[in-house]
Amino acid sequence: MQLFYESNFTKESSIISISAEESRHISKVLRKNIGDQVYITNGSGLLAKGIMRSNHPKKCEIEVSEIQEKQKPRTHLHIAIAPTKANDRFEWFLEKATEIGIQEITPLLCEHSERKVIKKERYEKVLLSAMKQSLSPFLPKLNPLTPFSDVINSEFNATKLIAHCENSPKEKLSKLCVEKNLILIGPEGDFSSTEIDKALANGFTATSLSESRLRTETAGIVACHTVNLIQNL
Repeated sequence: MQLFYESNFTKESSIISISAEESRHISKVLRKNIGDQVYITNGSGLLAKGIMRSNHPKKCEIEVSEIQEKQKPRTHLHIAIAPTKANDRFEWFLEKATEIGIQEITPLLCEHSERKVIKKERYEKVLLSAMKQSLSPFLPKLNPLTPFSDVINSEFNATKLIAHCENSPKEKLSKLCVEKNLILIGPEGDFSSTEIDKALANGFTATSLSESRLRTETAGIVACHTVNLIQNL
């Protein structure tokens, strides 16, 4: 099974017109032919099965035979994480977090951040590719690069956690995670002491992800895996 993406269809759609970029991939790279069966998701839980009616590289059309609405995950995991200096390491996090299961990602701009500019369109393509590869009908939401202060001062209907490396009291993530979680993960140089204090003063709880000191992208994956594991026991 191969999964394709088109956001603009509904449960009532009988014909799905595929975007030019995805159509090129279907017709030129995968060489799908008229009459072939394909699967399409809108990234919001709909999974359509249909037959290729047109394989034009600028606009493939699918005649729908069935549309399923998949149940949303019980958990909502939002990780606000500082992009790493090495871009490939952050893209690895985006890919693997999508495969494991994550609903929202906010690239975080911190005092010690070494990457202060991101290519959001590039990151969105990584998320899209990982969603299709893992056959998930849900595309994670990617927010713009956001200053740390803006995140901690925003209202969230979630358990608010901050993972840091300072030697101070912390609770294990496995004991804190619930159905809705926001987890802050800092840059290579960790959060500053000032940032940690501000987060705690704004209702965040310090959490420990491991006995070891983890790289930023590893910490993100550990958090993602732990929340998914706990909620699926």
